[in-house]
Amino acid sequence: MALVLTEKLEGGVLLMKLNDPETRNAISDMPMVEAILDALDAAQADTAVRAIVLTGEGKSFSAGGNVKKMGPGQGLADALPARTRFNYKQGIQRLPLAFEALELPVIAAVNGHAIGAGCDLALMCDIRIAGRSAQFAESFVRVGIVPGDGGAWLLPRIVGFAKASEMALTGDTVGADEALRIGLVSKVVDDEALVETAVAMAGRIAAQPPYAVRLTKRLLREAATMTLAQTLELSGAYQALCHATGDHREAVSALLEKRKPVFSGD
Repeated sequence: MALVLTEKLEGGVLLMKLNDPETRNAISDMPMVEAILDALDAAQADTAVRAIVLTGEGKSFSAGGNVKKMGPGQGLADALPARTRFNYKQGIQRLPLAFEALELPVIAAVNGHAIGAGCDLALMCDIRIAGRSAQFAESFVRVGIVPGDGGAWLLPRIVGFAKASEMALTGDTVGADEALRIGLVSKVVDDEALVETAVAMAGRIAAQPPYAVRLTKRLLREAATMTLAQTLELSGAYQALCHATGDHREAVSALLEKRKPVFSGD
């Protein structure tokens, strides 16, 4: 069984589904980590793909860690602490780095539970849309551990330090409407319309000039950890690349001629 299903949709949108509903799409085990990384690598290399929608098969987006493998000597935990650290670095910690490096925009269509590392997986995406039944929890403390997959870096940057602290220190669950209020998601829709809405948004992104989209995402990601001066320097370099593209010339011509542009990726 493929742990990640991918489907190319019209307009350069790739639908990616975590496909392990028996574990509620747990992402802590190495096979799932590798499957996600492989799917991201394939998408990045495919010039026909311009945006990704990530969701979960079944009733959950992702339950995060596999609780059945959290006992001593199981899963990521090893009798030797130094080996546990290695397991994290070579396992689940590769995911936030991969999403950070990815140039394609990713929209998380959060169905049902996004718990622990599953919540953090949604945070790794660029945009989050929640179904009304969606529930989020930075719940590591409830099983006696800390966010080991980058959640402590991601969550405060999205909801602010105080709210991130509240979520991480209590492990409380946040529903879809609260997630919208605190900026954890940008939109809440009926469950039945979730994937359709996310795909439509991905389609609007994919319809833009592909080089400009990739470089804009890269610029937004880099700017999060750079000074204003550094951001301006990188912006100028990226702008030089965009000005040299055929799609830039097409966009300007279409605007002046009052017609719909046709972007070729050149």
